[in-house]
Amino acid sequence: MNTPDLSVNIAGIPLRNPVMTASGTFGYGVEFAAHMNLESIGAFITKGLSLKPRAGNPTPRIAETPAGMLNAIGLQNIGIDAFIEEKIPLLRMIKTPCIANFFGETIDEYAEMAVRLDAIPEIAALEVNISCPNVKQGGIIFGTDPGSAAKVVSTCRSRTAKPLIVKLSPNVTDIVVMARACADAGADALSLINTLLGMSVDLEKRRPLLANITGGLSGPAIKPVALRMVWQVARAVKIPLIGIGGIVSAIDALEFILAGATAVQVGTASFICPGAAQQIALDMKNWLMDNGVDDIKTLIGTLET
Repeated sequence: MNTPDLSVNIAGIPLRNPVMTASGTFGYGVEFAAHMNLESIGAFITKGLSLKPRAGNPTPRIAETPAGMLNAIGLQNIGIDAFIEEKIPLLRMIKTPCIANFFGETIDEYAEMAVRLDAIPEIAALEVNISCPNVKQGGIIFGTDPGSAAKVVSTCRSRTAKPLIVKLSPNVTDIVVMARACADAGADALSLINTLLGMSVDLEKRRPLLANITGGLSGPAIKPVALRMVWQVARAVKIPLIGIGGIVSAIDALEFILAGATAVQVGTASFICPGAAQQIALDMKNWLMDNGVDDIKTLIGTLET
């Protein structure tokens, strides 16, 4: 058969295939050029950017767990000014869409970041991380309160003409409520899920393994939760979904697509193998060929229940 069509479209961004890399697991993209062909995947997403540089949390801040890992990096990043000066010139040489993940601790910070990123031609879209505390409202997490999430999204929507993707936290009572709030506020697409809150203990030292005590759980351990949430949200909103959570193989990725995702993000797998995203994209193409599927878009949301 002919080579299958793996191209998809997320909020007006054409992707050569549905495989993206998850924020916080792929640096700023350019660091992985020595380990894989950056033009073999659909898109890559920067680690979360903020107005000013952040040092992150004290170490230890990563711990391996059964079928996954915990991280409490603390959103360490170089800040928007250094990103523009140091990273953007390098990104110009890569013919793969770069999506900037960003966050703020107040609505005003989110708004300013959206304006700054909107002005960068090399950025194809913005991914809003709403899993952050609102320091002006007693530390309420934007991503767990529908009203606060909607305010962030609507504010960012009014500050940028670029496609706006919102990354949802799974640490909520009802993911569908959050998804609808963000879609109604102007999100063009949703990424789900972010990490689940967890912790790990060193029995001999009788202390938590992470200096921060708790951290975000990722990897294969969370895949069933992520699949369930993608399936639920796909039935509730009309905008494209990007599935995240424990994707380490093409089979994992295709399961998310059946559940309703248009694209997927590979995260923890890149810690195991820096070229994981490229391999998953290649294996996905081979699976489609072996199973007589001409166009991956015909699989989206076709899960039979």
